[in-house]
Amino acid sequence: MYELFQAVLDSDEKTALRQLLSTLKSVSGKRYFLRNEILHTFADYCQQSQKPAYFYHSSSIGKLIHYTHEMILEEESTWFVVRQKIASQEVWRLMFDFFKFELMTPQAFLDASDRLVNRYQPHILEIDLHPFYEASPTISDSRNIGQGLAFLNRYLCDQLLTDPEYWVELIFQTLHHLQYDGIPLLISDRINSAIDLAKQIKPALKFLSQRPANEPYAEFRFYLQELGFEPGWGNTAVRVCETLELLERLIDSPQPAILEAFVARVPAVFRVVLISIHGWVGQQDVLGRDETLGQVIYVLEQARSLENKLQAEIKLAGLDVLGIQPHVIILTRLIPNCDGTDCNLRVEKVQDTENAWILRVPFREFNPEVTNNWISKSEIWPYLETFAQDAEKELLEQFQGRPNLIIGNYSDGNLVASLLSRRLKVTQCNIAHSLEKPKYLFSNLYWQDLEDQYHFSAQFTADVISMNAADFIITSSCQEIVGTPDTMGQYESYKCFTMPNLYHVVDGINLFSPKFNMVPPGVSEDIFFPYSQTQDRDPSLTTQIHDLLFNREDSQIFGHLDDPDKRPILAIAPINFIKNHTGLAELFGKNQALQERCNLIVVTSKLHPHEVTKPEETEEIQRLHDIIHQYNLYGHIRWIGMRLPSNEIGEAYRVVSDRQGIYVHFALFESFGRSILEAMISGLPTFATEFGGALEILDDRDNRFHINPTDLEVTAQQILDFINQCDTQPEYWSEVSEWMIQRIRNRYTWKIHTSQLLSLAKIFSFWNFVAPENNEARDRYMETLFYLIYKPIVENILEQHKSLRSN
Repeated sequence: MYELFQAVLDSDEKTALRQLLSTLKSVSGKRYFLRNEILHTFADYCQQSQKPAYFYHSSSIGKLIHYTHEMILEEESTWFVVRQKIASQEVWRLMFDFFKFELMTPQAFLDASDRLVNRYQPHILEIDLHPFYEASPTISDSRNIGQGLAFLNRYLCDQLLTDPEYWVELIFQTLHHLQYDGIPLLISDRINSAIDLAKQIKPALKFLSQRPANEPYAEFRFYLQELGFEPGWGNTAVRVCETLELLERLIDSPQPAILEAFVARVPAVFRVVLISIHGWVGQQDVLGRDETLGQVIYVLEQARSLENKLQAEIKLAGLDVLGIQPHVIILTRLIPNCDGTDCNLRVEKVQDTENAWILRVPFREFNPEVTNNWISKSEIWPYLETFAQDAEKELLEQFQGRPNLIIGNYSDGNLVASLLSRRLKVTQCNIAHSLEKPKYLFSNLYWQDLEDQYHFSAQFTADVISMNAADFIITSSCQEIVGTPDTMGQYESYKCFTMPNLYHVVDGINLFSPKFNMVPPGVSEDIFFPYSQTQDRDPSLTTQIHDLLFNREDSQIFGHLDDPDKRPILAIAPINFIKNHTGLAELFGKNQALQERCNLIVVTSKLHPHEVTKPEETEEIQRLHDIIHQYNLYGHIRWIGMRLPSNEIGEAYRVVSDRQGIYVHFALFESFGRSILEAMISGLPTFATEFGGALEILDDRDNRFHINPTDLEVTAQQILDFINQCDTQPEYWSEVSEWMIQRIRNRYTWKIHTSQLLSLAKIFSFWNFVAPENNEARDRYMETLFYLIYKPIVENILEQHKSLRSN
């Protein structure tokens, strides 16, 4: 980067840079700029200055500007945050004379950021997690970020080759340690060391080779126990033989594939906690309501999948004959004033499971006027510590023992997972789903101005604590971790940031840590399946949904279609600014060709402003009504403001597919996009926002189906191009439909998700067992942040809640 700066300043491009910075300063009057605005201003400058075509992309200044993600203009200097490659950024300062430039520390840039908002203070707490990752195995190639399991498998195999005696002994100790409620598994005390284990495998394999392949484990159990092998190796002679052979091969010639296959067979997980606190966590007539609908569906489907997978593993390991069964608990809060839902029930069985349950623990009654009611995710923070304390007792009672794995969901659930994991000494997994910090631009810089509404100080502190305390973190996409060459990842945004007057995060997370793993969710294929599977469709439901989408009149449906036979464009999402239904309606309204060829069908849960409580949602609903009126879309649009159950949404995708329609996900940003999976597996050609995880779902190499929701004209043309091709090539729609179905089936299934999740749990449990001291210093540091920063913040929020008693 030094050479690039020098090349600019040693050439005529220095004048261009000077003029560009002058333009930035004069046009907007701002001093802080992000990449999109910098690039837009540079493009305008190149056009107005009649620069040659190469200048924008290929000149030295062009490269510098494209690498620059943030810029601060001060009187004496200009600060550049330069990101030449993903997960790596540098801070450079160019002096006002345009002769001197220097590489700066993150601390110096954070000070400059504080000065920008007039909140600089010379001495401020610095949070630096870098020392706690220095001694840990770390990924070196940014292309492998998010593939922590594969990295650790390779790392462990390398260690087995380098120092086999030490590492094989650690494997032996780990296997010897396994038990279920005092019942030893895999290895008994008759085997005392790794050397003994290697010796005993051979006679066991010789014995098993002489048995019928499908002979049940119970028939030869006692002979194996005499050799020192306890239950857990398999349910038949051939299964036990295969597992022991994998272990023997791992000891003799370690390879990542062998290690992965062996770990998958180790019975180490029986009890799992899924934590999902805020929102309405229930099944009947609730499913999270709008705010947490996707999260609750995710957790319920994950719980079912986990129980099914654990049941299969336990049976294949031969442990079902001992009466061992999996136990999955979804931990959430009990809401006394439950608004007619089941969210006031302490225990509720998860539908279509044998031993998966929702356990609801109430918040302590600091003020019943608050704690007896639903509490938004921005106000929930004061109650999490005591909730974790109460939940610990309840979980131990329900399980009659400790869980083997705790999985947090969202910022609040991840913090509680950290507290419980620390107390119970259990492996912790985090799933952020969608981090709030990158969704709200400058939310950390102006946190004090937003504190009363969002309490970002509590949330961002909780995020830093929980993501570093977690043993492993699963994400739906790589973008969630480190973004793209053009955009910063959600976790990457926690690498270095300021909370003026509170603290500076100098190094908040190690993006190269193997704790990061891409494990995308699946889709429920009994509800969401291809439109062509007519044998699985209910004709009466099809008729009902067809009528709902195209014809029915109802107080919760706006608009009729002049020509219902036109190709339908479907959009399904909650009504809010981020989901951007208003942007899609405006795109449709501005393009006469689309209106002539298509109808727009929008499905939200609300239709009228008086139905919502959040000002943001009220504004979006009213704005959508205004856009329909402004562009005279009457006769071309249907807006259905109803909460549809999942089976009706699934049929809606299929009904639109019957008419060779399309699905458009027009969000300004989408961390992942559950509805994208649902639409694609239903066979509906899907256009989705390029901002977020949808980039990886579609894997659209020629960008036909990635759309920019900020560029209405280009997006409209993309959709029209697709429709034109469908009209000229009748088979094209079907080809795209089938490609999208197979894309989801091959990559996004709960079976794949759960297998990867359990493999991660087992590998990281192994690391915690063999080297617990590696995490102790880090965990102590997290405790310090919790008690000295987080608790004082949330105690202030709690005092505000208590004062509501007198209002």
